[in-house]
Amino acid sequence: MEERPAKTATVAELPSRPITAASSLALARLRELEKALGGVIKGKPEVIRLSLVALLSRGHLLIEDVPGVGKTTLASALARAVQCGFHRVQCTSDMLPSDLLGVSVFSQHSQQFEFKPGPVFTNILLADEINRATPKTQSALLEAMNERQVTIDGRSYPLHEPFLVIATQNPAEHHGTYPLPESQLDRFLMRIKIGYPDAGAEREILRGMSQVGPGAVLSAEELVWFQRRVEMVVMDDAIVEYLLAIVNRTRQHEQLTLGLSPRGAQALYRAAQAQALLDDREYVIPDDVKRLTVPVCAHRLVVNSRASLSRGYEACERVLEDILAEVEVPL
Repeated sequence: MEERPAKTATVAELPSRPITAASSLALARLRELEKALGGVIKGKPEVIRLSLVALLSRGHLLIEDVPGVGKTTLASALARAVQCGFHRVQCTSDMLPSDLLGVSVFSQHSQQFEFKPGPVFTNILLADEINRATPKTQSALLEAMNERQVTIDGRSYPLHEPFLVIATQNPAEHHGTYPLPESQLDRFLMRIKIGYPDAGAEREILRGMSQVGPGAVLSAEELVWFQRRVEMVVMDDAIVEYLLAIVNRTRQHEQLTLGLSPRGAQALYRAAQAQALLDDREYVIPDDVKRLTVPVCAHRLVVNSRASLSRGYEACERVLEDILAEVEVPL
């Protein structure tokens, strides 16, 4: 296990103050974090913003795209920008659950079994190419992602706080991969795609290939402080009803076999709060919900093949866009 970084005394020393007392300081630190990530992932401000929403929402992030567009780079840069524990695991078909969680080993010295923690006992876990791991290994992460603990030999071990899983996968590769089931996808707060950079951004990438990644901007204690500030962001009853209308529409839509779960509704609620905080607001507006509905909800839905000619995430995204156009926005 790596050493935990020393505690820094900055924003984290203000846990009892209301959000208004620290809003300007919080905005400055979050903007600094956003800028640091923008120096690594060129020309993708929306991708960086969504990654920070997942981080502040205590959610897990699934990055899916073709090889070489910066999935692992984004995950590593996000981990380095937050000064806390980090482990990277390259998923393969021969990986066992114990390779992630840890294992009990008999000690000749104590004549007892001793637990040796695995890489999941960290703050940020990067599971690279998660769809190359077998279903048994994938399911080993379910308890950790949902309950922030793992159970080995009948004993539960709490994980560090904060705890975030960033997983990457390549949709273009099918040989030797195991697609994530719906139950596993539902544990991810959001799924994002990076996409190809524009000409200007790619020129910067080529000229700065030797560029060093960002240094630490936030400590683990500061990140926990910001996560608690997210819970204080207010959502008006009218916006809650608007969010629920979107959720219920997914459950009744003729093109969807599987609608949004209560966990998905909770994820959208918390993500909208985080989006408001990143915009230096103490309250959620309808645009926060609309902006996050597709990245938070699309991977949780299943399209009815008899009602839609296309399958997959793109079809779910189109259905959600139709729902957003149909549901009345509160004034």
